[in-house]
Amino acid sequence: MSTEKHKRFLKLYEPVHDRFERFCRARAFGDMPYEDLINETLLIAYKKMTTIKNERAFLSFLIGISTRLLANSSRKMKYQTVDEESILFNHPDPQNIVERQFEIELLHKALALLPEQQREAIILFEITGFSIKEIMEIQESGQSAVKQRLARGRKELARIIKFQMNYRANLNA
Repeated sequence: MSTEKHKRFLKLYEPVHDRFERFCRARAFGDMPYEDLINETLLIAYKKMTTIKNERAFLSFLIGISTRLLANSSRKMKYQTVDEESILFNHPDPQNIVERQFEIELLHKALALLPEQQREAIILFEITGFSIKEIMEIQESGQSAVKQRLARGRKELARIIKFQMNYRANLNA
């Protein structure tokens, strides 16, 4: 392993680490452990460092790799069925997790129910902080398609969360 290559990689990765981790946490939910996604992505990115054309787009480079990894993973598991109710309401809570952690888990579960492109657009825009233009490049789509995914995704996310909250209120009643 070349120390120069290693230093260059760390120089590119350290400034984007937090945003990349937030993306992986939200995007990988329900598909695979986010730590595995981060590790696999970084391994591939390190091997393909010579293909990076624009170092300022390193985060986009990482997100592209992680998105392909998730797509490949879901292709392998496409014959498994997903019960939406178990995704929404099966909360492992062995240590009485605090309310904020519970709400984050509900959000991730709600995000997992969105269509893939809507979920990715919302995560990129709302959680990771990418601009519409950057999302256009990552998703290889036009501006109107990205905006439409965001609008539809937000509307569906609001519907799912409202359903979750009503269900939770009924449980507590």
